[in-house]
Amino acid sequence: QVQLVESGGGLVQPGGSLRLSCAASGSIFSINTMAWYRQAPGKLRELVADISSGGSTNYADSVKGRFTISREGAKNTAYLQMNSLKPEDTAVYYCKLTWSWHGYWGQGTQVTVSS
Repeated sequence: QVQLVESGGGLVQPGGSLRLSCAASGSIFSINTMAWYRQAPGKLRELVADISSGGSTNYADSVKGRFTISREGAKNTAYLQMNSLKPEDTAVYYCKLTWSWHGYWGQGTQVTVSS
């Protein structure tokens, strides 16, 4: 069984920074992709960024230049460094781990950007 645990969310002022962490445990195939999604109230869940086990990254246009995704492959741990945060970044952020047809979600962590 695979489990993902996110941490690092919270309340931050506009222009501030937060770092989210996602630790995956269980029987995990070594070639996989870890991703961060977010869902704001009344909106669909959207991809923020993802990173393959080989280190290739992909970002939503709305976060390019502000967010950085990284991972510790051996630990199956992913991070999302979020800088220059805006009120529109407010959402529940979810971590997802995928390989082949397998997909696993974390429980989510709230990020609120407000003065």
